[in-house]
Amino acid sequence: MALVTGANTGIGRVTARELALRGAQVFIACRSTERAQPVLDEIRASRGDAKVEALALDLGDFDSVRRCAQAFLARELPLHLLINNAGVAGAKGLTASGFELAFGINHMGHFLLTQLLLARLRASAPARIVTLASRAHYRAPGIAWQALRARTQAVTALPEYSVSKLANVLFSAELGRRLAGSGVATYALHPGVVASDIWRSVPWPLSSLIKLTMIGTEEGAATTLHCATSPDVAGESGLYYDRCRVKPPSRVAQDPALAAELWQRSEEWVR
Repeated sequence: MALVTGANTGIGRVTARELALRGAQVFIACRSTERAQPVLDEIRASRGDAKVEALALDLGDFDSVRRCAQAFLARELPLHLLINNAGVAGAKGLTASGFELAFGINHMGHFLLTQLLLARLRASAPARIVTLASRAHYRAPGIAWQALRARTQAVTALPEYSVSKLANVLFSAELGRRLAGSGVATYALHPGVVASDIWRSVPWPLSSLIKLTMIGTEEGAATTLHCATSPDVAGESGLYYDRCRVKPPSRVAQDPALAAELWQRSEEWVR
């Protein structure tokens, strides 16, 4: 049983399809269940007995996150795999819940969703939580806490994106520490620089230039699937992966005190 956020497009779409083709029952969580329909149709056309469903989820709106989690929990199904895949890059503004847009969607929405589903994941162990970060986290020098509750300041919004990806790595590592011995393992990863819809808000001509050297979504989903399904990583947790291999994250991302503070603040913000 798997739940994949943002699986109506890009890496998430490939991930959901491959999991379903391997026999998993998959829930596709995205802002519009209508936009998820082509993915459901594609999967069912490839495998007639595939079990796939869509759930409405707006990661920038805590009320929507809670409704999504409750809709899943009401099904009284196990959950063996949560893939925090959805994200935005280059977009500017505030989320409905009052956070800088990239941080609010990429970290806060997934933090809350994971918290709400954690008891079910524990009860379903062995289980895995896979969070898509990015090598962009290496560019983040730290976290300016006040900036997280303000509108995006950078023209490109990419510095804010880097901070949100640093938060993803810190969150996954701290979650791994908190879940030690529970049978639930955590993984953060860089999928590669992928030509997906995550870049749709980056202004032209930068959007065209950055896609020139990007890889496709099929290749981009490889590390996600590795962390989600490979028996080789079953005994690992809280680590960061790149090209299906463990890689040291940035020095800042390895700071347990910063990870603990991010966790504490995130808990307070979602109350």
